[in-house]
Amino acid sequence: MIKRVGFIGLGVMGKPMARNLHRAGFTVTVWNRSRAAMDELAGEGLRLAESLAALARNSEAVITMLPDGPDVAAVVHGPDGLLNHMAAGSLLIDMSTIAPETARQLAAAAHARGIAMLDAPVSGGDKGAIAGTLSIMVGGDTEAFERALPLFHAMGKTITHCGPSGAGQVVKACNQIAVAVTIAGVAEALALGTAAGIDPAIVLRVLGGGLAQSRVLELRGPTMARHEFTPGFRVRLHQKDMGIIHATAAAYQLHLPFSELASRHFQQLIEQGYGDLDHSALALTVGQHG
Repeated sequence: MIKRVGFIGLGVMGKPMARNLHRAGFTVTVWNRSRAAMDELAGEGLRLAESLAALARNSEAVITMLPDGPDVAAVVHGPDGLLNHMAAGSLLIDMSTIAPETARQLAAAAHARGIAMLDAPVSGGDKGAIAGTLSIMVGGDTEAFERALPLFHAMGKTITHCGPSGAGQVVKACNQIAVAVTIAGVAEALALGTAAGIDPAIVLRVLGGGLAQSRVLELRGPTMARHEFTPGFRVRLHQKDMGIIHATAAAYQLHLPFSELASRHFQQLIEQGYGDLDHSALALTVGQHG
């Protein structure tokens, strides 16, 4: 059974995920590009790695939670990269959201070194990461998935093996489509109700009691109505995911018109300087042309 876990990437999501692993009884060693998050967790009893190589050598499983595919590749490959220092038989779990093809390439490189790799992106936002209730969608070998289950249970509630390497990332792309389009629908519903003089609280109450009910409506509806966009998941990161969605759809010769529309509006927000707001700031584009 895995006891020693390395965790790389201590952002809005990664820090509480590493914290939950520690609380579940795992010996967690962390590494991050900026020092402040590492020092905070060190004060709670987590261990600090002197380098990526040291973290890799001292961990039975290593988890990465980074912004994009190039960031993951940078810590996996290279002279100081994970694959050069992890022991054969150890487990590498990437919980970032990256392109499915990148996930497959990284898994093949790990397999060549005798290391099992899973792609295990998550959904649930910062609140789910803090509460340990994330939805985790996993691609990779069944045996590796079963080995990783105790780790996943420390961080999430809904854990699903989706298929071979890359499958977790495909399902995450599906998730991001549904979230983006749902945010857009909630934003337009609130805009129409408000324009007609209806109290937004009434709109949210009615929608929440019928077929329109959703987690997006429940968690983001009230803050959207107040125009509060403190980031749980940033606009620029969701737009990065939209790029993954478009590339994946193109590989299957699939046209996704509503996703493309949402992507244009995310890009509009970025160009207006709102890329670091919560992705529910899509509401700011309602009524604008673009």
